[in-house]
Amino acid sequence: MSQTIVEPDPTADPRSVILPARPEPIRLGAKSTAVVVVDMQNAYASPGGYVDQAGFDVSPAAAVIGNIARVLEAARGAGLPIVFLQNGWDADYVEAGTPASPNWHKSNALKTMRARPELAGKLLARGTWDYDLVEALAPQPQDLRVHKPRYSAFFNSQLDSVLRARGIRTLVFVGIASNVCVESTLRDGFHLEYFGVMLEDATHHLGPDFIREATIYNVEKFFGWVGTVADFCTAVGQMPAPSP
Repeated sequence: MSQTIVEPDPTADPRSVILPARPEPIRLGAKSTAVVVVDMQNAYASPGGYVDQAGFDVSPAAAVIGNIARVLEAARGAGLPIVFLQNGWDADYVEAGTPASPNWHKSNALKTMRARPELAGKLLARGTWDYDLVEALAPQPQDLRVHKPRYSAFFNSQLDSVLRARGIRTLVFVGIASNVCVESTLRDGFHLEYFGVMLEDATHHLGPDFIREATIYNVEKFFGWVGTVADFCTAVGQMPAPSP
């Protein structure tokens, strides 16, 4: 028996393809799909960045960077919009909150700076190397960039309006960390009626390996769909060329 195809966009888009995702295939329309690159910053993916300073292993991020580059090349070739998210705060960390905010207590970047005062002002502050996107994934002029002050990119940001203004209904997620900022944003997108697809080999988790499996399970069973880089690139590569 053939699987039912999830159809996020009820309009007929001649430039649509089917992504063989789990738990069922989902149609990606060129007019209604965007690739969302989550927090591919030096903070999360580079030696010497915040995550490295906080004691997490950043070495697996190298493979993720290469896979994301493949996704972006395919997406740009098909004319899909790309949204780069960047997590962080102002130079004085006013946006990070006070001790009355749970973010003040749970943010590992803030905790690391409190434990190591010499790092104050260097982690996830806009304008610093730590906040910058990794060089290998530099945005192109047509790409969009959205700043976010919390794990979920839908909190206190322009993301929702940026997407709705362009008729975007389906979000293909890549980036770091699959179990924190990726999943938080995908979950919030679910509640805002977005269809979320996580490319499992273009995301990197923070923590033990079982975290990765738990995140994939949550997305696949409750909040969205799970695909692979190869399947995405193959599917998007079959989209008819965009009009000049």
